[in-house]
Order: sequence, then C-alpha cells, then structure tokens
Amino acid sequence: MIPLLILGLIKQNPGSYGYELLALMEERHYKYIINFTKGSFYYNLQQLEEKQYIKKIDQLDNTRETHNYIITELGDKEFEKLMYKYGSKTEYVNLSFYAAMLFANEYKNEELTKLIEMQIEQTKQKVFLLEQSLEHNNTIPTYFRKMLENSRSHHLVNIQWFEGLLEDIKNKSETAKPID
Repeated sequence: MIPLLILGLIKQNPGSYGYELLALMEERHYKYIINFTKGSFYYNLQQLEEKQYIKKIDQLDNTRETHNYIITELGDKEFEKLMYKYGSKTEYVNLSFYAAMLFANEYKNEELTKLIEMQIEQTKQKVFLLEQSLEHNNTIPTYFRKMLENSRSHHLVNIQWFEGLLEDIKNKSETAKPID
C-alpha cells in the first residue's frame, strides 16, 4: 500500500523530493492507514523509481542538489491499478490484541487486566491524536477527514469493548471467590 501513498502524493505534489513526501505522510497521519517507517518509505520510493513509475528530476535548491520526483505515464497506470486494487477490497479489522485474547483463559487475570488497561490507554491516545488532527488541521482533504472520523469511531468502540472485557474479568473474579 505504500506505493499507492507515494504515487498519490506525487500526483498531488509533483516535483516534491523524498523528504517532503515523507513529511506529508507524517503530517497527514497516514500511520493510521498503514504502518510505515522511514526505511520502508525510501525502499518503496527507490522501487517505484527502478520500475520507472516515477522519475527523478535533479534540481539545484540554493546551494544543494535535490532529487525531486514526478510520476511517469507508466506510474499513472500503476496508480490506477493500485487505486482499484485497494479501493475494491474489504478486509477484516485485525488487532494484534486479538491473538492474545485467544488464550485469555490461560493467562492470569491480574496480568490480563494490565494488558487491557494498556490497550485502553494506547487507544485513548490514538483518539486524542485523531481529534487533534480533526480540530486543528483545516487543510485535510474531505475524504481523508472522513477516514479520520471513521478511525476515531472505531477506536471509541474499541475502548468500550476493552472496558467491557475489564468488567467481565472483574465479574469472573468475584464469582470465583469463595464465600465466607
């Protein structure tokens, strides 16, 4: 999916150099859409150039040379292909936490409680960052704003789910205690 993001950004910002594109991905919080690192970004940028989907245009910027990129005709075709590939796909929502939940009954309640509390705090932090972006960034394109709102809604539902899990653990512990 990183190639789609890079090609789309170059279409929106022709002549940008790599660091500008990466900064846009971070500024626009694309991490909510896909996991990426600086290394994976530059690897994909290099791959797109090798496949001739993008073309490097060297420019002199004040005293240094920059490697700016434009999309090629072949890159436009790849962009169209990737838009269809990812735009027509529906996937399950997967949290890595789900794997841990498979064995929750085999884990100590106290430790499971700590894990769930961690999930709640991390998810609340994600909601906070999403709300900050939505409230303070008026340059977010409409469709991306809708995506961020959808992501926030999912995270809010997850917080309710995590809190319900904590309640279940509490109730399970209370029913398992011997009566005096």
